[in-house]
Amino acid sequence: MLIQSFQNMKKYMFLIAGLSMFLTSCKDFLEPDSPSTFDTKYIYSNVDDARKGVNAIYEPFGQDAFRSRLSNNMTGNTDIERQSGWGATGARYEIWDLNANSSNADLKIVWNAAYTAIRNCNVAIEGILASEVLNSADIASAKKMNNMLGEAYTIRAYWYSMLAFYFGDVPNVRDAPKAGNDFFLAKEDRNVILTQCIQDLIEIEPKMSWADETSFGIEQVNREFTLGMIARLALQRGGYYLTPALKMERKSDYLDYYKIAKTYAQKLVTLKDRALPTDFRQVFLNEAKLITPTNSDILFEIPFANGNGDVGWNIGITVDGGATASHSYGSGSNYMSMPPSYYFSFDTLDVRRDVTCALYKINTSGQQIFVNNSLNIAQGKWSRWSLDKAPGISSAKGTGINWPMLRYSDVLLMLSEAENELNGPTALAQDALKRVRQRAFASKYWSDKVETYVSNIAKSKSSFFDAIVNERAWEFGGEMIRKYELIRWNLYAKKSEETVNILKQMADAATTGTGQYADLPDFMYWKRNTSGVFTILNPSRKFIGTPDATWTKVSFLASMKTTTGYGEWILKDWDKHYNSGPAKGVARYIFPIPSEAITNSQGKLANDGYQFQ
Repeated sequence: MLIQSFQNMKKYMFLIAGLSMFLTSCKDFLEPDSPSTFDTKYIYSNVDDARKGVNAIYEPFGQDAFRSRLSNNMTGNTDIERQSGWGATGARYEIWDLNANSSNADLKIVWNAAYTAIRNCNVAIEGILASEVLNSADIASAKKMNNMLGEAYTIRAYWYSMLAFYFGDVPNVRDAPKAGNDFFLAKEDRNVILTQCIQDLIEIEPKMSWADETSFGIEQVNREFTLGMIARLALQRGGYYLTPALKMERKSDYLDYYKIAKTYAQKLVTLKDRALPTDFRQVFLNEAKLITPTNSDILFEIPFANGNGDVGWNIGITVDGGATASHSYGSGSNYMSMPPSYYFSFDTLDVRRDVTCALYKINTSGQQIFVNNSLNIAQGKWSRWSLDKAPGISSAKGTGINWPMLRYSDVLLMLSEAENELNGPTALAQDALKRVRQRAFASKYWSDKVETYVSNIAKSKSSFFDAIVNERAWEFGGEMIRKYELIRWNLYAKKSEETVNILKQMADAATTGTGQYADLPDFMYWKRNTSGVFTILNPSRKFIGTPDATWTKVSFLASMKTTTGYGEWILKDWDKHYNSGPAKGVARYIFPIPSEAITNSQGKLANDGYQFQ
């Protein structure tokens, strides 16, 4: 049943691109064209046609703007994920280096995709609100229409959240395009937009359906995802943001939004609690295995159609393929990696480490081999090698592996964080954190790794907050949401500098044998046993002595420093995030509005502030 539902959803997603052409014709995000040559009153006069209309709001998720850019590729260097942008030119490298200008092609396609999605949402919202079916006596039809209305509000809120993170204040388009509208809008305060989005979701969520009540479960926006999004948006609204004067600030009413985050995270826990699945690896393996369980960890994931989606191509475990390969799984590289400082931050008993951080890749013979060195630790949660059906020897993009948008463990940690901010590390805050850590460790370790650990960090509000920052790193590594968290905590620059300093200390320890990190592996040793199973002799500690000849030696932390100094990637990958940007100690994460949008705004938009050139 799960697989059949998944396959049906794949077909549904294949149809979305065509349906969006049926509904929209987008040349520019403020273009005053009619959104459709069809009568929206007719489209939204019945549930089945309304479903076809609402499908258009999902279409931008299948574009490069989301599937390879916004979902993972544009999320920048953080303390847990690394992208090297200073050594090359090109759109994505400029973004990784926080150095993109208004002509950046990736920023343009994300901007246009966001406003296309927002426009499609506005068309759906207007059509549904005007439909008699929304308040009809047919309870089943009215419920479906209300959930579709919630889908549109929630997806619109997601895109505005991303626009705020990447561009700051932006035009606030809340009406469907029609004659007489003002199509040339100035910027709106991002906090006003976020407040409106939060209120939209608060009003609609009680009328929405749970994932197990919908046709496509977690591959369709549902009530639990919307509840989680209220909490996420509220923490963004209550968090810090960068002003045009390059100052990190937050509004004086921020605690009101922590209250909202707590209320709606707790509402989900109260109304639709679920046990976290015990197998952390399986949560992500499901996405390659066509398994989409409801009432589990993932609340909503993007259902990439077969032949679409870049998970397992530009993010995940590297697979060397192509014409010379002896396997038919194709090629998958990895634009991102995990810094060694993150890998070694894990407790060695934490099962999440080896799921999240892969020290191997698949070669052309279909064998696991060690990654080149400490620079190439991959996001291990996804791999095209996990597909049940090999996609073909020449395949690359378009794996069809879904992408998680929000997990229940995230809701638990948001509840814990919000409660701590409001009332300190109460039993509520502690219990939510414990639930996440219990999955991370075998039950025989819970006394030490869960109970004692949480008791120790709960001695103060600040120490508990620091623990939440760490726990979110260990839980969500590779899921590419860390950048947004560091921004709202005002820790982006601080954590970047901290990462560089830790890496330097690790490099020093590997070459001198002294210091805090002296017991970490300067070299690692690996082999495949007689059954072909990949094994690392010393994944956590320096090996003293010389292992037998069956082991292959690879430079690990020792590769981070040479006689000429630290590796360039240590010195430069995070440099603009805290040191050499426009304002020292500040990460200028806001990018300029694309020049095309500036030109088409008829003077309403400008890239003022932020020391943009």
